[in-house]
Amino acid sequence: MTKHVPDGKMLLDNVKINVDNKQAGVQPNELTNYLRQTENHKVLGGMRLQLAIYSLSGKDSSRWFNRWIQRVGTPPVIYDSTLTVASVSQLHTALKNKGYMNNTVNYTVQADTAKKKARVTYDISLGEPYYIRSLAYNIDNDTIRDIVLADTTSFPIKVGDLLDRNNLDTWRQLLTERLRQHGYYAFNKEYITFTADTAAGSKAVDITLNTMAPYPTERMSYYTSHRPFYVRNVTFVMNYDPVAMQEGYFGTDTISHNDITIMHCGDNYLKPSVLSACNFIEPGKIYNSDDVNRTYKSLSRLNIVKFINIDVRPVGEIEGKIWLDAFVLLQRDKSQAFSVSLEGTNSAGDLGFGLGLDYRHRNLLKGSEQLHAKLRISYESLSGDLSGLINNNYSEYAAEVGVTYPKFKFPFLKQDFKRKVQASTDLATTFNYQARPEYTRIIAGAAWRYLWTEPSKQKRHTFNLIDLNYVYVPKSTSHFLDSIKNPLLRYSFENHFIMRMGYNYYRTNKRSSSVLPTSHQTNVYTIRAAVETAGNLLYGISNMVGQNRAKDGSYKVFGIRYSQYAKAEADYAITHIIDNRQSIAFHVGAGVAVPYGNSTVLPFEKRFYAGGANGVRGWSVRTLGPGSFAASKQQNRFIYQCGDIRFDMNLEYRAKLFWVIELGAFIDAGNIWTIREYDDQEGGVFKFNKFYEQIAMSYGAGLRLDFNYFLLRIDMGAKAFNPASGQERWPLFSPDFKRDFEFHFSVGYPF
Repeated sequence: MTKHVPDGKMLLDNVKINVDNKQAGVQPNELTNYLRQTENHKVLGGMRLQLAIYSLSGKDSSRWFNRWIQRVGTPPVIYDSTLTVASVSQLHTALKNKGYMNNTVNYTVQADTAKKKARVTYDISLGEPYYIRSLAYNIDNDTIRDIVLADTTSFPIKVGDLLDRNNLDTWRQLLTERLRQHGYYAFNKEYITFTADTAAGSKAVDITLNTMAPYPTERMSYYTSHRPFYVRNVTFVMNYDPVAMQEGYFGTDTISHNDITIMHCGDNYLKPSVLSACNFIEPGKIYNSDDVNRTYKSLSRLNIVKFINIDVRPVGEIEGKIWLDAFVLLQRDKSQAFSVSLEGTNSAGDLGFGLGLDYRHRNLLKGSEQLHAKLRISYESLSGDLSGLINNNYSEYAAEVGVTYPKFKFPFLKQDFKRKVQASTDLATTFNYQARPEYTRIIAGAAWRYLWTEPSKQKRHTFNLIDLNYVYVPKSTSHFLDSIKNPLLRYSFENHFIMRMGYNYYRTNKRSSSVLPTSHQTNVYTIRAAVETAGNLLYGISNMVGQNRAKDGSYKVFGIRYSQYAKAEADYAITHIIDNRQSIAFHVGAGVAVPYGNSTVLPFEKRFYAGGANGVRGWSVRTLGPGSFAASKQQNRFIYQCGDIRFDMNLEYRAKLFWVIELGAFIDAGNIWTIREYDDQEGGVFKFNKFYEQIAMSYGAGLRLDFNYFLLRIDMGAKAFNPASGQERWPLFSPDFKRDFEFHFSVGYPF
């Protein structure tokens, strides 16, 4: 490790922080960020992998191999005594800001010149903290005082809290934003100060919040007291040119529409009504920073727009009011885009490829409507017992055409409601042709859905108003159908019709990098939930009109039996960030689907499956469950290894090793079950007194290549407990590589 440490220097071998009172809530790992120098990164309990890789290089920098190895690894951290002294000062200041005014920070250095290593230990004594005894307000302007005190529950400072200067600064920012929401455009946090009074020998602090008068400036000489601003004009500049605008040129082609002015400079690529619907800054009204943010968000949903900036300029005092003008500066994106994708696949040893064509038009009707058309062709060679079948491959042809409107499209809705919800409307049609040795299946569909994101961008909603799915099986081999003895499963490969409605919800606390780096968060969680129902409307109509039932007791539409079911599932994942290179992720998910009314079994494509790269990784996809069921025929096992109930639980350790390479070590558990006893899925039914004995477990490790924009993942999972009847129950103690290990290649984290 000291190969590249110069003579007379030392490797910073270890840095440790000791806090005398850990119950005070100050953790040593939180203080690490204030150190000016830390040791080389360690993984897996203390291994300096990146430094070890760097040490593999020679000292001759003219050789390309040495340069490449040094770029992949990290050089040794050379101990610097001046940085240690600076770290003491940083720690002392940080603790003062947290309320520990009388803290002391000492350090010791253990130097081993023979081994070229140094260890630094920081010993911190916090002392008794200062706390807030009372809060008072010195605000001369009664209007501002009323705005400030309108809601005190959101204040980050409360009586009894420690005197944390960071929270005081947060309080200034919060109040400044609140005032800007009430017209005080020129107010900034520098106009807010605090006075802290303490009695001699006491740690109790009386805080007084003060507001100061505006500073005189040449730009706004009229602004001598804090007053609200009003919006005079709102101007949209459709083809923003920063050079021309700086010289005062905005364009000559001008349109007025609903109190806004549009300067399009000969290229009116968006309808005036679209711009008006996206604008929340109203002329004549008092300025509100929230209106600016809502306008930003609304315009960002327009696919044809690639650049947005809202330039707010004070105008001056007119008739006793202070006015400003808002310039909404836009630049357009390319109208059309075309892409081609080629991929290779490996499904349990069966090789294949896929070709995709994608066309997009971002401004179909000058309202930023996006037309998207996709065509995909896939081919896969199949292995296994295919004797007696005509072909030994799987081919698929898929097409999709849709239009996305950047607004809520529905009749009889008021404009105010559409502006408030700000949902996108997606209309799409799909066609899918599948040809396997056993059958040929055609799936056609149409959907009408709404998508919207809440202002924080941490919540997303998708509402499927109507989703039609028609499955037609024009051809199948007698061998294939005869192998499905259970008529309930056989229904999944017969003609059927699905008319469903559904809702999807996504929530996360992951912060945008523009607000705060994710690495500063301790825990990052995501919640996904979905619910859908199908066939209820059709079933109600069939009952209401007295439609005759078929021989099997079901209703049909256009001669095809339609499905009726309810399905719900939810997933929760949380990632605990240990430091900027290590984390532990946990995931738990469950789902249940129940056929009823016109159906006795779920459609095959709506059933759950287990195993695979995002499930219990000791099994390949669709080879686990349901329950203790063990498939006997390799060719058709995918038909039977599906269920109506699912449960997954995963624990994973993630560590950045070097370069773009990451390590993952995981433990997975889960399975699927059926809600009814099926003859050809023996042991698959869910029972409360038995299901926990059928939860499969696996373990494993993998490597990930993180290229920032996407992540490639290679995992090797091994069976630990196998609930399948007639198979080795505990392969953990007697593993067989061919039987118990699975490799998975995928894109992105599993959760």
